[in-house]
Amino acid sequence: MAGSAGVREYRERLERVRNHIRANLDGPLNLDALADIACLSRFHWHRTYRGLTGETVWQTVKRLRLHRAASELANGSAPIEQIAERSGYTNPRAFSQAFKSDYGLSPLRYRAEGGHRRYDTLSWQEAEDMFDVRIEDHEPVVIAGMPHTGPYNDVGEAFDRFSSHMAANGGWEKSAGMAAICFSDPDITPPEEIRSLAGMALKPGETPPDGLESFTLPSGRYAVLTHKGPYGELAKAYHWFYGAWLAESGESAGSAPAVERYLNLPHNTAPTELLTEIHMQLG
Repeated sequence: MAGSAGVREYRERLERVRNHIRANLDGPLNLDALADIACLSRFHWHRTYRGLTGETVWQTVKRLRLHRAASELANGSAPIEQIAERSGYTNPRAFSQAFKSDYGLSPLRYRAEGGHRRYDTLSWQEAEDMFDVRIEDHEPVVIAGMPHTGPYNDVGEAFDRFSSHMAANGGWEKSAGMAAICFSDPDITPPEEIRSLAGMALKPGETPPDGLESFTLPSGRYAVLTHKGPYGELAKAYHWFYGAWLAESGESAGSAPAVERYLNLPHNTAPTELLTEIHMQLG
């Protein structure tokens, strides 16, 4: 019991650090200040952080800043110099090198040629060979996790809370993989009111661990789009899936919310290799 309580306490401390990082990506982040937020020794705390999260503090900061930059490049029109500065780079060349190291293309080329551009086509004849879409029958699936209210791009905060909870309380043996439910349509819902649930799909017959909310995805026919690439491209993937693909397929969407299943994870997978399934219920 003491060991479990100790892990929970440390996870809660590091969760405060990650929340502070997410809320202050635009500003300078100081290791000593983060140590104070964690209430841990300034000399040793970063070793604790790496031991419990699997990455260094600066790897977390870089990953989150470049994730946001990729989303802005894929979905917006802000100047690259402005995106670089927001990402903590006063030198655009240094930003370009860091971005290319993780995403395989320079920021300029990523905006013009990145994987998100695949979804700009409206022609099914051109697109059908470019995407992995399948239709399958689902049994009911329970998703258990932590609720999140706010932009989908910020759902990582809820995943952090979920991971901390699971590390302290157990229950990973019930998991059939990481997943999220997207209850709101971001095109018609104010960003501050968007609702989602971040956690895991349960194995058949398992009950949700204590302390988590759950939602049961009903049985039925589902279209499943497998997206390969950064999470910042998912907004365009949704537009294509629920627009061009749905119209050309002759199908209609059901009333169940969209579900994302994550086949690998960003802390140990390059952004270009991330695999995400979007599950759409068919009517």
